[in-house]
Amino acid sequence: MKKDIDFHPVTGVKLAIAKEETNGNTEWSVYIINLNLIELNTVMITSKGYGQIGGEEKKTSVLRHMIQELGSESIAKIEPIDPTLFALTNEYWVSYYILNQIFDKKFIFAEGSMDPSNLSFIPELGLEGVLHS
Repeated sequence: MKKDIDFHPVTGVKLAIAKEETNGNTEWSVYIINLNLIELNTVMITSKGYGQIGGEEKKTSVLRHMIQELGSESIAKIEPIDPTLFALTNEYWVSYYILNQIFDKKFIFAEGSMDPSNLSFIPELGLEGVLHS
């Protein structure tokens, strides 16, 4: 059972939503950043969006992603994200192993967190976006 698993605090792993300009188009993507000096194994990520748009309750599908190995001090693109979803709360549940220990953390980009005033330069990506740690 989950209550029987000893979860250690997550450190050195961040999520970012960042924009990239290509050929005059702006593309937004979600990235996982491993700042640890050790690789992450069996990285499992679920993503979903929820909230209200125009007074109507909205939910996205739950997407699941798997990265077999994320090297030390490396980055992986998880998924593209449509900017219309920034009106919702976007939740990412990340689980991974370091050696034989499981780590688990929920990253939440609240509704409105992708406002242009919240964007900053993310040095690990070399892009503008919102970093969540």
